[in-house]
Amino acid sequence: MDINVNVKSNVQIKAFYLFYVIVGTQIGVGIMGAPRFIFTEARQDSWVSILIAFVFMSIVVLVMITILKQYENADIFGIQTDVFGKWIGTILGTLYVLYLASSLLSILLTYSQVVKIFLYHTFPNFTLGAMLLFLTIYAVFGGIRVVVGVTFIFFFLTFWLILLFYDPITRMEWTNLLPMFQATVPELLKGARATTYTLAGFEILFLIYPFIQNKEKIKLPALLGLAFTTFILMVTTVISIGYFSHKGLEHVDWSVLILFKSVSLTFFERLDYIVIVEWVMVILPNIVVLMWAITYGVKRLYKVPQRISVYVFSVIFLVIVSFMEYEHHISIITDYVSQVSFWIIFVYPLILFPLVIIKKKWRKNKGSAAK
Repeated sequence: MDINVNVKSNVQIKAFYLFYVIVGTQIGVGIMGAPRFIFTEARQDSWVSILIAFVFMSIVVLVMITILKQYENADIFGIQTDVFGKWIGTILGTLYVLYLASSLLSILLTYSQVVKIFLYHTFPNFTLGAMLLFLTIYAVFGGIRVVVGVTFIFFFLTFWLILLFYDPITRMEWTNLLPMFQATVPELLKGARATTYTLAGFEILFLIYPFIQNKEKIKLPALLGLAFTTFILMVTTVISIGYFSHKGLEHVDWSVLILFKSVSLTFFERLDYIVIVEWVMVILPNIVVLMWAITYGVKRLYKVPQRISVYVFSVIFLVIVSFMEYEHHISIITDYVSQVSFWIIFVYPLILFPLVIIKKKWRKNKGSAAK
């Protein structure tokens, strides 16, 4: 496998679109219930935990960019091969692909569960999964530009959902946010770690980097994408804490969806039905980007054409989604993805960084000695 990726100019994208790619991969099913998990750890200081998570994410992204800039046009698969060798690099790359596949599967299962709870209890998982995967196949077949276009278009098609928070805000009890700064440092860090599943997705930078045309401008859109996602998570968490009582929020699984449920219009009572259906446009960028990343990784590692791997993985996902219906099984998968995400996304780049620098210096010294 080549370390650097040869990308034709007609499939490259501007760094500007990295903002939409990161937002599109971060905001998904996780944010529906994230306030409860963060609040359980950090209580009314949850907003501080979210800020800590943002700072750490920003550091990790800057480290990722530094790693990528050590190469001409490499991705995570090429970097791992260069640092660890062909065989270990292939094994690590395969594990990375399996992690991405687990993330996509958890999104499909979680959304299927939400539809059954809030809309149709008997709605078959097969039908919903087939619909989402058909749209995903269609988008991935269009190539990286279509995949990025999906994140761009759906960002504006779903942005209006934020406006619906006006009603829960008017019903908030602001004293629920007091007293502030009561959580200990370990509690704040645990709260920050509880955001992992929701904020996962920016690792796509490790894969999409070779396709970016003006690489010198990637820092700003990447950090703005993280800031926007953090802002949305903070707003939903603060509103949830203010809207529900402290004891109430601990027992609300889908707090954000219930906030939408409280909104009523004179011409439409159950607006939450529209929101849940609209949420397809929120999770579809997640699924499309992840499917592209999975099939791209398989192509890089094993030379399997993306068209073939798209069909294979779609069938696998559809079969699993169709037969996995019990809530505790879905919770196990989600918890597993959350735990693995922390190590792969937040810890692994910090381990990889010094190894890449050492490898670069060793190669430089070796070249100087040869002269």
